[in-house]
Amino acid sequence: MHRFSVCLIALLFAAAGTAHFVWPSAFARIVPPSLPAPYMLVYVSGAAELLGALGVLIPKSREYAGWGLILLALAVFPANVHMALHPADFEGIPAWALYLRLPLQVGLVGWIYWALGLRIRA
Repeated sequence: MHRFSVCLIALLFAAAGTAHFVWPSAFARIVPPSLPAPYMLVYVSGAAELLGALGVLIPKSREYAGWGLILLALAVFPANVHMALHPADFEGIPAWALYLRLPLQVGLVGWIYWALGLRIRA
């Protein structure tokens, strides 16, 4: 486990989770139109981020929280793809930044896995 990275991950997800509740409309607009109840999805994912942030700081729940955050990052990946494929819907954000989010999301998953010392068990 890498203590500094664990703290950064907790801070990142705590900030993101809080932002879901402070600015829900900003997050609801990136939910792909094929998914139902965008605001509900925003609040659920925000709560999951907050729980994951707290969970990675507690040694007994760290592994579960880490896997939960990885699953969450994978679950919201379609929103990043939606943004990259529809840059005109997101004025003010350069198209290159929308595409950059895709590999960054993959890197986030790898960082969580590495920092928390997660292992895939057979």
